[in-house]
Amino acid sequence: MEFWDSGLGTFIIILAQCLVVTVCLLVSLAFLLYMDRKVWAAVQLRKGPNVVGPFGLFQSFADFIKFVLKEIVIPAGADKIVFLLAPLLTFVLAAVAWVVVPFAEGWVISDINVGVLYIFAISSLGVYGIIMGGWASNSKYPFLGSLRSAAQMVSYEVSIGLIIIGILISTQSLNLTHIVQAQDGRFGLFSWYWLPHLPMVVLFFVSALAETNRPPFDLPEAESELVAGYQVEYSSTPYLLFMIGEYMNIVLMCAMTTILFFGGWLSPIPGLPDGFLWFFGKVVFFFFLFAMVKAVVPRYRYDQLMRLGWKVFLPMSLAWVVIAAILTRLDVPGYSRAIETVAGG
Repeated sequence: MEFWDSGLGTFIIILAQCLVVTVCLLVSLAFLLYMDRKVWAAVQLRKGPNVVGPFGLFQSFADFIKFVLKEIVIPAGADKIVFLLAPLLTFVLAAVAWVVVPFAEGWVISDINVGVLYIFAISSLGVYGIIMGGWASNSKYPFLGSLRSAAQMVSYEVSIGLIIIGILISTQSLNLTHIVQAQDGRFGLFSWYWLPHLPMVVLFFVSALAETNRPPFDLPEAESELVAGYQVEYSSTPYLLFMIGEYMNIVLMCAMTTILFFGGWLSPIPGLPDGFLWFFGKVVFFFFLFAMVKAVVPRYRYDQLMRLGWKVFLPMSLAWVVIAAILTRLDVPGYSRAIETVAGG
C-alpha cells in the first residue's frame, strides 16, 4: 500500500484512469457514430450501415482501420509540422477536457473546484487546431473554413459562458460534482436545473450545435461552398484525428447538458438508485437529439448564424444572468441552492 501512496504509485493510478476513460470513450464514439448514421438513414428512409458485423455494428471499426492504413498525403506547399500538429492538437484537447467530467458519484479523474473553468479554457483552445489546419494546408478553401470556424466558435462560446454563469450563480460552485449534487432533491427530475433555468436549456443546446460545428451550423465544412472546409487537404490518420476530436467535443457537450441541467447521474424518479447508467442514458438521448437536428434542420446561411449568436443569444443569455442573480438573491425556490451544495460536497 505504501507504493500506491508514493508519487510513482499515484502517477500510475492516474495514468490507468486516463487510459480507461479514453478507451471507453473511443469505443463509445464508434457506436455513437453508428447511431448517428442510422438515425440519419432512418429519417431519409434508408437502411444505413448494415454490412460489417451484425446489423452493421462494426462499420465504425472498419472505417477506423481503413483510415489508419491509408497513405498520409501532405500537400507540396503545406507547412508540414503545423499540418500534422493541428489534428493532433484537436484530438488531445478534446480528450483532456474529460478529466473533470464526473460520470457518477466519485467517478471522476480530477474533481477540481474549478471544473467549469477548466472545460471552458480547454474548449476555447480547441479552435487553434482548426485554424492551424486551415492555414498550414496552403489552400484558400481550408483557410476560409478555418476563419469561419474561429468566428463561429468564439461567437457561441460567449453565450455558452453566460448561460453557465446562471447555473454557477444558483450553485455558487465551479465544481461539476457540486452542480449535480445541488440538483438532488425529493422531486426527482423536477428538482433539476432544467426547470428553473428552462429558457437557457434551449439556448445552450443550440449554442452547443454551433460550438461543435454541427449541422445546421456546419458552415466551416459546408461541402456546397468550401468542399470540406478546413480539412479539405487531410486524409488518413490526420483526418481521423480531426473527426474523433469533433465527435469527442459533441459528446462532451451532451455530457455538459446532462450535468448542468439534467442532474448528471441522478435518477429522475425518487426512490430509484442513482448511478452511471442514468448519466450514460441521458448523454445518449442528447446525442440522439444532435443526430435528429442534423437530419431534419436545413443549413443556415453564415450571416444568419452570426446574427443569431450576437443579436439573439448574447442579449438573452446576458439578461438571464441578471434575472438568475436577482432570483437567487431573493431565495426563490429552485434558484438558491448553495446550502445543498455545501452539504452535498
